[in-house]
Amino acid sequence: MARLLVMYKTPRDAAAFDKHYAEKHIPLAKKIPGVRKYEVSKGTVATPGGPSGYHLVAVLQFDDIGAIQKAFASAEGQAAVADVQTFATGGVDILLFDSGEV
Repeated sequence: MARLLVMYKTPRDAAAFDKHYAEKHIPLAKKIPGVRKYEVSKGTVATPGGPSGYHLVAVLQFDDIGAIQKAFASAEGQAAVADVQTFATGGVDILLFDSGEV
C-alpha cells in the first residue's frame, strides 16, 4: 500500500479552516479516484514532547505510488489540490510513500 500524508500547519483562523475542511474539502477529497481509506486526526496534533505546529493531519491510502500519481492527475485530484490553496492559510506539508507491515 501507499500513503499520502497531508500535514496542515496551524491556520490563521482555525474555526474557518475546520468548517471549510469538513464541508468542502472532505467531499472533494473523497471523490479522488483510487482512495482506499481516508483518515484525519481528531483533536490536538502533538509531538511526544508537547505541542506541534500542525492543526490537522490527513492520511489517504492508495494501492501504490502510481495510483497516487494517477489520482492527482485526475480532474478530481486537481480540484482537491486547488481547494487546499483556499483554506490552508498556515501552509501544508504533503508526503507520499509506499508502506508495508513489518
